[in-house]
Parts: sequence; structure tokens; C-alpha cells
Amino acid sequence: MDLYSKIETVLRKQTKYVSTEDTLLKNVVLEDTMKMDSDLIDLLLSEEEIKNRFFTPTKSGCLVFDKMKFGWTISNKEFLPDSYTRYEKKIGLSSDNEHYLTASGDVSLIFPHKDCILEGGQTKEDQKRDEVFYNETLAPDQVDKLLAPKVLVGATRYDKDHIDGEKTLDFGDKDNLIVRGNNLLVISSLLKRYAGRVKLIYIDVPYNTGSDSFGYNDRFNHSTWLCFMRNRLQIAYQLLRKEGTIALSVDNYEVGYLLVLLDEIFGKENRKNIITVKRASATGAKVINPGVVNVAEYVLIYSRDTTVWKPNRVFGATGYNDRYNKYIINIDEDYHNWEFMTVLDAFAFELQVKKSKLSKFLGDSYEETLNNFVIKHAHQIVREASLDESSVSAEVIEVKRQSLNEPDKIFHIPREDANDYYIKNGSALLFAKHRLRNIDGKLTFSQPITDIWDDVLPNDLHNEGGVEFKKGKKPEKLLGRIMELCTNEGDLVLDFFAGSGTTGGAAMKMGRQFILVDQMDYTETTTRQRLINTINGDSHGISKTYNWQGGGSFVYCKLAELNEKFMTQIENCETCEECVAILESILETGYVNDNADFREINKSIDEFKLLSLDEQKELMCKLVDKNMLYVNLSDIEDSEFAISENDKTFNRSFYKQE
Repeated sequence: MDLYSKIETVLRKQTKYVSTEDTLLKNVVLEDTMKMDSDLIDLLLSEEEIKNRFFTPTKSGCLVFDKMKFGWTISNKEFLPDSYTRYEKKIGLSSDNEHYLTASGDVSLIFPHKDCILEGGQTKEDQKRDEVFYNETLAPDQVDKLLAPKVLVGATRYDKDHIDGEKTLDFGDKDNLIVRGNNLLVISSLLKRYAGRVKLIYIDVPYNTGSDSFGYNDRFNHSTWLCFMRNRLQIAYQLLRKEGTIALSVDNYEVGYLLVLLDEIFGKENRKNIITVKRASATGAKVINPGVVNVAEYVLIYSRDTTVWKPNRVFGATGYNDRYNKYIINIDEDYHNWEFMTVLDAFAFELQVKKSKLSKFLGDSYEETLNNFVIKHAHQIVREASLDESSVSAEVIEVKRQSLNEPDKIFHIPREDANDYYIKNGSALLFAKHRLRNIDGKLTFSQPITDIWDDVLPNDLHNEGGVEFKKGKKPEKLLGRIMELCTNEGDLVLDFFAGSGTTGGAAMKMGRQFILVDQMDYTETTTRQRLINTINGDSHGISKTYNWQGGGSFVYCKLAELNEKFMTQIENCETCEECVAILESILETGYVNDNADFREINKSIDEFKLLSLDEQKELMCKLVDKNMLYVNLSDIEDSEFAISENDKTFNRSFYKQE
């Protein structure tokens, strides 16, 4: 009996829900649902599957009734046995008088398929197939099977001693991981081991422009794209630690919709930053069309729980701050005897050039040469800063006032937990050396980063990682900054749109643990190869900043394929007779498209034989259920799937079944 039959059976036990014509009074049920009627709740709790579907247990053992989900379920026509959802319109915003708002009562995106799971399967960049939707409530058994943990096969460990890979049977808590396979199914499988363990999730989402080469079905309409993202973000939420962060790169096409979706899943209170990233220069074809030249994309940052979120303080490079304009001539003498001149006077003296001639003498190199001079002498260059008596100690206030009475004298207050105070004429002397930091391998003036990042695009992005990835490669400096902001050494980082592997390369160089997921063919040729190059000491990207010399390791594996064997056979088929044999094998397994009519196929086999070879192949590709491509962990012992003993051992280790 399916879920809807069970709901009807249970509701019919209460006479007030059944009319004299023996039909279910859904309006009465809906009214009691909204009132949280105790008799109704007792009825629903009496059936185990209904309880599991519509009640959520708390840590204290209580059960919370999801009345909106149940109300939506019974409000659909005939319990909606098909896959239609609330509206047929493309996309919109619900308002407070809309019946089907989320429990929070905030503005919520409404779109077709919102209550569905979209698998989003694809393996080749040029493959744009129709997607299969599973409805969360209407097809719970299908969804549960779809999202159940999957079998992993072909586990291979790569490190400096085994750069070509070595088969492995075990997986440890500190191991890095690359998984090839449908990312929805992979991250759902990861829940079994990694729920609540990931410190940072970074994803470069499909931009839905129809022109990028990210590799996913980037011709999604809005509703399909939103469904695709919603499914994955809901699982991402479960994978994050309470103090974790999710960061998403997105362009202007979908940023508005994505923000509302993220607000719904993570909570608007967890929205931390919308960062503008300069991704290109205003040159080339971009400047041909009139209007504003688009050179920006965005990084959206959300915390998992704002009450425990503690990002790191991160600094970016900046030029010489000319407020540091005093030069201490005799810095090595006792501070009481310090003498001062201007920085420009000291600069001119060192170059043996008149101050008025500096600009002409140095030409275009003036600013760079001055900056280098200041950095070289930062230990003896200072600026004066006022002392706010409301934010300093009583001792400092007393010394400040004393210095005003003796304006030519320098006073010193040593401190253990901060820079010493040097006070002259009521002002603090701040040293330039305390503003210098090593950024990107270079000592420079710095300032806390803002929400505009115009300094993360390198000149040699195409060389990073030693792999080619047209239009989709993210700079290691971008990922490095996000990781510096949101993680510490040893933390776990997940990227389930791995692409060229930038996240893994940056994580390895920064001492973070990583998991990469992608389903495309390039996962083997590009993503995996980039991490091999990193182990070998790739010198591009952030290597200089972190003094990367190579090393590290990772395990590569993929989801165990089920119907993929038929896809390969179809591709290699050379005769109509072979096609007929393959067709019979496909029908025998039963793993076919849900829309397939077995009787019609068997009755029309002669018509099938009359088709051309290409037509037969095309038909069989459509017949194969592409949403049954992978083997569930629960079926690992089934001889039909021929999972090797080595793969079984690895899965026991990975899923901690030993």
C-alpha cells in the first residue's frame, strides 16, 4: 500500500472526515490540520510511515508535526497522484495571504517542481537530456531509493610514492576524497559519514546562461534550475557543522532567486555577505555592446548557525598609506632622543635627489619605489593618531595629559598583549611595521578585506593546476581567501561542483582536508589530474604564498553504475541484430524508463527491427532509465550487480560498517 492509500485508510477511521456519500472530506481534515487537532494527530501517529513522513523528532524525544507539508499533501486534487505541483506558472513570489507558505511565514519562492527531487544526471558536456523529477511527498519510496547511500567502486589512492595510483581497501577520517558520479546522489551518500562534519562548502553553481561551459544542463529554465539547486542545498545544510559556512559563486542571472532560496533553507539571519568579485577586465568583445560592461560575479556567504559562526580576520594588500609620514632618523637610540623628519625628505636623502625632483627623476616607477622604501624602513616610519579617552585605560589617559604639558617629550607605556604605546604631544605614534603583512608571498601594507574583491584574478589563470578548463576555472586566490576567512588548518572543505579542481588544489596547499564531487567525463582527465599535479608540486596559483613544495594524497573512486553498462553496449553496437539482443536484455532487467509500456514494446518488436541502426540506438537510449544508473549500498551483496570483494571491503571502511 502506498503512502496516500495509508493516509486515506487512517483518516477514514474518524467518521467526521467521511461524508454520507463515503467520500473523504478534505476540507475538514485541512481545518483540523491547521488547528493541530489532537484527535487527528493521534490518528496520524498510529501509522508508522505517516509518522516518519510528517513528524520530526527533537533531541528531547518530542515529535514536531509538519502541518504545512501534510496540509499541502491532502489539499492536492485526488492527493495529486501525478507530478504536478502547486502552480503551472513559471516562477513568482508568494505573499502572506498565500495558503502554501513555508512555516517561517517569510517570502518564499514558488515554482513548479519545488516539492520535487531533480536528479540532474549528465556525464558529457554536450549532453542536454530531459530530467526526471521525483515528488518528495507523492513518490517517497522512489525518493528514498534515489537518495539512499550508493556503492563506491574503483577506490585508488594517489600520493608521491604512488603518483599513478594504488588500489586501496580502506578509508580514514583524514583522507582527501574525489568521487565521480551524480552530485546529488554522492552528497546524499556522504551524509552517512559526514553529516555535521563539514566546515566549509564552496560551490561554483551552474550559471543557467545557456552559454557557459560549466558542463551541467545550463539551459535549465528558472523553475528547473531552482529545483536542481534546492535539492542539493538542503543536503548541504545537513553536511555542515553548526559553525560551518557555505559560499556560492553565482552571476547576475540567478543571484536574486538564489538569495531567496538560500534565505529559505539557511535562514535570512544566516546571510553574512554578498561579495562582488571582479572576474574580468573591460576589454575585448565585452566592450562592443553599449551600456555597462559586466565584469563582476558574486560570492554569497551564509553561516549554518549565526550564533556560533566565527570567521577569521583576513587582510588584503593595499598601497602605501601616506598618513605614515614621519621618519625617525635615529631609531636605534633611546626613544627619549628620537629625532624626526618627513618620509619624503628621508626618501630624497637616500636617493640623493632633491625632494622637488623626485617625481621627475623616478617617472612611472615613483609610487613603486616609494612604497619599497617605506616597507624597507617601516620600523622607523610612524604616524600620529589621536587617543580616544573612552576606549583607553586610565594609565594611558594620565600619560596623554602629561604629554600635552611636555609636548617635546616622548612617553613609553609597555604592553604584554599588544603593541607598546609611544605618546608624544597627546598623540600615539603608530609604526608602519605593524600595518605590514605577508600577502601572496610579498610583504605589503594591508587592510581588512571588504565585500569588493578586485584583486583575486591572476594573469596566468590558464596555467593554474596544470590543466585546461575553458571559461570555468576559478582562481586559487579566490578559493584561498574564502578558506582563510571561513576555515582553519585541518578543517574539512566540500565542493560538489568540482570542475577543474581548484578547491582541492587550494585546500591541499593550505593544509585543509577536502572532498570533491563531479559527474562529468573531465573528472578523470582534469579534476583528478590537477590534484596529481598538486601532489607533484604545482608552482602556480597560491603555491608561493603557502610555500607549497608538493606532497599530500587523495582517494579517487566513483559510484557503481547499474544501467551504464547498457549505455556502453548501445554506443558500441554495430548491427540491428545486436540491438535487438540488447533491447531484450534491457527489458529483462526491468530498469527502464517509467513511461515505457512493456506490452507495446513486445508487441511491436517487428517494427523495432525495421528501424535504422541509429534510430534503434536512439530509442534504446531513451528506454534505459538514466535515474537507475547506480547501485544502492543495500544491494551490494546482490550477485546481479557483481560488486568485487575489494570494493565491498572499501565500502565497509568508508561507511564504517566494520
